[in-house]
Amino acid sequence: MFRANSENPFNGPHQKSNTVHAGADIESADGAMIMIHGRGATAESIITLADEFGDHNLHLVAPQASQFQWYPYSFLASTDRNEPGLSSGLQAIHNIIRELEDKGITREKIILLGFSQGACLASEFVARHPAKYGGLIVLSGGLIGDSISAENYSGSLEKTPVFMGCSDIDPHIPVERVNESAEILEGLNASMSKKIYPGMGHTVNQDEINESKKIIDSLKSS
Repeated sequence: MFRANSENPFNGPHQKSNTVHAGADIESADGAMIMIHGRGATAESIITLADEFGDHNLHLVAPQASQFQWYPYSFLASTDRNEPGLSSGLQAIHNIIRELEDKGITREKIILLGFSQGACLASEFVARHPAKYGGLIVLSGGLIGDSISAENYSGSLEKTPVFMGCSDIDPHIPVERVNESAEILEGLNASMSKKIYPGMGHTVNQDEINESKKIIDSLKSS
């Protein structure tokens, strides 16, 4: 299983794409939030979600996927079919984290947030690269592959706060995969919170915003 690194970095389609920065200046921020957009969307569009969280002092970073998608097929397809986009996306997140660390924001102060395809990529990154993060917010997503197994992941998230929210009838994200993903992340020692919303569809609701704010606000006091 591929794990992104700096010594032999993966070079794929997303390494040529832009990254959008917004929010607080990195020198004075309480932390950072890496925001991963969904299929067909943009870095600029996911950045606007941060407006829903009210006042915060986070530096916001959003990478742009090449051709507006992180990988070509469903996240339920074999991981091999979604290469090189999948590994390239994981490397893009790794590179952003290293850049933030180099500028003084530790991993414990970095939240990863994603919606839809971006949520799948964010959760897969955290599961493959376990450490103590500021948080993981998975909005309509889950771990990637035609099947997933706890045996493929090892390490500890050291009680990283994780929130997963999804509809029970999402046309793209089976609720069974959300549940399986939550179990694996909890097995990696995440501090897990999961909510399944009846009849919601493929969107983000106010309760998910409120749950996300709990993680964001926790950075202020940590």
